[in-house]
Amino acid sequence: MTRPSVIDLYCGIGGLSLGAVRAGFRLALAVDKEPVLLNMHKRNFPGFPHSDADVSQLSGDDLLKAANLSRGALAGLIGGSPCQGFSRIGKRDHKDERNTLFTRFFQLVAELRPVFFVAENVPGILDSRNNGLVARAKEKARGVYKLLDPLVLDASDFGAPTVRKRVFFVGYLPDAVESLTHEDFEQGKWSHKTTVKTALAGLPHRLRDGWLDDESGWRTLRVKRRGKYWTKIYGDLPHGVGDEEAVARFQNDRLVSGCITTMHTPKVKQRFGLVAEGGVDYISRAQRLQRNGQCPTLRAGTGPDRGSFQALRPIHYKEPRAITPREAARLQGFPDWFRFDSTKWHAFRGIGNSVSPLVAEAIFKTIRQKLKQTN
Repeated sequence: MTRPSVIDLYCGIGGLSLGAVRAGFRLALAVDKEPVLLNMHKRNFPGFPHSDADVSQLSGDDLLKAANLSRGALAGLIGGSPCQGFSRIGKRDHKDERNTLFTRFFQLVAELRPVFFVAENVPGILDSRNNGLVARAKEKARGVYKLLDPLVLDASDFGAPTVRKRVFFVGYLPDAVESLTHEDFEQGKWSHKTTVKTALAGLPHRLRDGWLDDESGWRTLRVKRRGKYWTKIYGDLPHGVGDEEAVARFQNDRLVSGCITTMHTPKVKQRFGLVAEGGVDYISRAQRLQRNGQCPTLRAGTGPDRGSFQALRPIHYKEPRAITPREAARLQGFPDWFRFDSTKWHAFRGIGNSVSPLVAEAIFKTIRQKLKQTN
């Protein structure tokens, strides 16, 4: 059966892309203008086309050409435009020029006329100060698409061990998709929540001071678990997805990348050790994870164009240290064979900016089941 094609705008490292491909879609094109993030996407999705073009400068025809698609052949346009101007953390600048990229997404929906679209952003986009911008964006699709009220979904309800609420704007062509409701998306929720302790199982807890670079960060998985969460963490590898080296080392030798330590001073380690689970370090304001709870929302920090600030990282629930990139990936729901940048800052930034692939898969499976045609 032909897989329906999707284009992922502002793709980042590929949380939405992975969810879509796992749900049975073909990734026709992934677009992101930031080289570091796009390179991580390329590494994990080597079998699919990529573009480093600026979405604000692209037309619908440009996208179809880059995706090698004819008009009418695109099933879905998906993407999470930059959220910093909408976030309730930080400056909350409604004049941030990146906010217009949300509207640009809807303009491309109007040009391309895909069967459906999914636009992701942070809950702050629903604040009253953004009502005008959201209304103008949705107006571009009104009259052609059936528009659902914004979906506010928490990653912890879909198997990811993190409390991470995100907003999804969904629209579809009524003659090509069976009726979709909020309740349809609710059915993808898991019957139980994954805890931090469960999610970090098998990874090394006590890190050595020498594990400071990409190669030394490859560590052996101590034990493999069974269950729904672990099926997604260890496997479910779609065709055309996966860095060849990372997949081989994981499948053959049970090696995972990204177990890179952070060099804390003895004073910081002592201070972190005194913070109770769920508590906050009084100097760094870093929160300590709760083993039987979920991780707070992981933050991304800023790119080189915004000062290269590193985001605050949680403290491990058992050890007096910040979590590693691999632990952050587990908490976000990324599989162990997924490869990140060799620099911790870029790895954390990519993970913190991403949509949990577990949430994305649930959304796209719901839509896939409702398609009347395969495109």
